[in-house]
Amino acid sequence: MLERIKQLSFFTLIRHKSIRNFFFLFLIQSSNILISLLAMPVLIRAIGVAEFGLVNLSFSVILLFNVLVSYGYNLSGPRDIALSEGNVPVMGERFSEIFWSKLALALTAFLSIGILAFFFGFFGDYRMILWWSTILLFAEATALIWFFQGRESLHWVSLANVFSKLVYLVLLMAYINGPSDSYLANFLLGLTALITNLGLLVYIHIGMGVQVVGPDIARIWNSWKKNILLFFSSLTSHIAVNGGVIILSFFASAQILGLYGMAERIGMVLRIAPTLITQAAYPRASVLYFQEPQKFYYFLRKVQWSSLLLTLLISLIVFALAPFIIGLMAGNVLEESVFFLRILAFLPFFAALNISNMLIILVLDQKKILFHSTWIFCLYMLLSAIFLAKVYGGTGLALALLSTELMAFISTSLLLYRQQAPTLIKYYHVLLHRHHHS
Repeated sequence: MLERIKQLSFFTLIRHKSIRNFFFLFLIQSSNILISLLAMPVLIRAIGVAEFGLVNLSFSVILLFNVLVSYGYNLSGPRDIALSEGNVPVMGERFSEIFWSKLALALTAFLSIGILAFFFGFFGDYRMILWWSTILLFAEATALIWFFQGRESLHWVSLANVFSKLVYLVLLMAYINGPSDSYLANFLLGLTALITNLGLLVYIHIGMGVQVVGPDIARIWNSWKKNILLFFSSLTSHIAVNGGVIILSFFASAQILGLYGMAERIGMVLRIAPTLITQAAYPRASVLYFQEPQKFYYFLRKVQWSSLLLTLLISLIVFALAPFIIGLMAGNVLEESVFFLRILAFLPFFAALNISNMLIILVLDQKKILFHSTWIFCLYMLLSAIFLAKVYGGTGLALALLSTELMAFISTSLLLYRQQAPTLIKYYHVLLHRHHHS
């Protein structure tokens, strides 16, 4: 009896790798959320709503280029590292291949922004803010969460991330005192992240004994070819989820961009929750699928139902507290921002519908399904966002983003059924039945 109680204890639960993985990923993202929430009012009160809109627009442009830098390695990297566990030389080769590939892509993105900005006159009034924000490209290139996620050992990277964000907040309050300092907002974020990532790189090499070999052009090129579908999938997915501000900039003033940007920043933070859950469950789901296939489906069932309940709770809380949240950010309740946020509050719940589909795609390495589904809902987002943003402004854009999450679930389900019908049918059989797998 005592042994049975121990098996059901909280301590047994937290010893489970997936639960620990989720906890530390949650720590990383919650620290990002907290610092973002603390940084927004500091920025808005120091530089004003309109200038904040330009800072947010620059950040959105950099995030788009960062999709090139990450090149889908945030999806393939954890799987590669997880499957090479126990073979340190192979792990070192895969780590080096991804690290140098991302660094080369960051340099390419950096040069592209420079050419577009200073030779072709792109990016208008926010050109200098954007140029100083390019340090975020190299912060993304050296980001190592994918490695620690694959090792299911996220404690050091989570603590380093918390420290980095705290330093960023201190620097933000110290150096940004007016609109003329707005160029430092994204630069300080990138600088603290880059220094932290380089410290983690030293730890991986010396503390963990993973050998970082020099760049090999042939291996980098082959790695890019292997990941190209994941890159295009990530690109289209990013545009569908985060491209709204760029679209709205064609139809709205800097003031409206600032009002929408406050709600959008919070909405995108909430949208991280389903991604976080997918990333936390991905390594364990991969191992179960190859070693204990039957348990794989019951694991997906637990993940899916838990995710829907959690994200619905988050959405309802944010909907109810929207006036308080916006008031905290801006110093007073801006009704337009509150309305935007109440729509965007349901992003995590709609996005959570697709978690199991994404896990099946990633575990089965179905890059083509992911590629086709992301193009479908990206095209839907672009068309709906352009039309609705032009007619209804920020409200239309928020509705377009919400409906895009539903389109993502529908398109992914249909494509999975077409290509992997037995797997999908078995999953839904387990999901919708009460029978417990022992």
